[in-house]
Amino acid sequence: MSGDQKHSAAFRKIKLPADTLLDKAGRWIAGRLRSESSGYKPYTPSDTDTLEACLRPGDILLVEGNQKVSAAIKYLTQSTWSHAALYVGNVLDVHEEDGERHRLIEVNLGEGCVTQKLSKYSDFNTRICRPVGLTDDDVEKVVQYMVARIGLKYDLKNIFDMLRYFLPTPPVPVRWRRRMLALGSGDPTRAICSTLIAQAFQIVRYPILPRVELVTDKAVTRDWRGQHMYYTRREILHIRHHSLFAPRDFDLSPYFSIIKPTIERGFDYRTLKWGDKDATPTE
Repeated sequence: MSGDQKHSAAFRKIKLPADTLLDKAGRWIAGRLRSESSGYKPYTPSDTDTLEACLRPGDILLVEGNQKVSAAIKYLTQSTWSHAALYVGNVLDVHEEDGERHRLIEVNLGEGCVTQKLSKYSDFNTRICRPVGLTDDDVEKVVQYMVARIGLKYDLKNIFDMLRYFLPTPPVPVRWRRRMLALGSGDPTRAICSTLIAQAFQIVRYPILPRVELVTDKAVTRDWRGQHMYYTRREILHIRHHSLFAPRDFDLSPYFSIIKPTIERGFDYRTLKWGDKDATPTE
């Protein structure tokens, strides 16, 4: 055995107990943060069949989570939505015991990047956000980017990444709360679900909420008297760092349309059957 090999072996022997202790602590913290909050009840639960009929590959499914970490994320981002998953269609060859196919890719605290079935969110408030005008080739690139990262593990030793979520209402100004999501180990793709999805869209240069800089340019033409120079303004789009994106950004983005399954399937208020107690008063 060479000197380098002996040194490496000795280092592993010394490092192992510390890693094991940190891993145990990380699993315990992740388990506490992923425990469900009491009293959660969705306003409009999602019907799995209706959702599946409306979703297309490249769509983002926003979820109002009911975990303790969800409460912190919703507070820090001032939003209803605490989780985001990418719908990838039939590219995943993963099935549940009942035959249901996995059609979502998401990043979960303590788990990392995993596949998921759509019915997992049948008892949650959800929202579909669809990128407008994204070409089929770019949809494929976004989907394959996420597929290639399935199995990316959440680093349980990033204790600080998780500890911050134990304070669902940290006493910090509103303008600083978003940046709290990006603090930690320096690997934000392991901290919150939306960052990895944001990276997927950035590889095809699709905007989410870009920082807009207005630049004033001198035009090359004058008015009919040749005396006054006109000025034009053009917008320059800057892609923000992916660590600053949160689930609500896909909802707020002017470049994603909001798809509501009930309306997409054909809604007619005249077909609703009201009970007496639900009838709207006339005065």
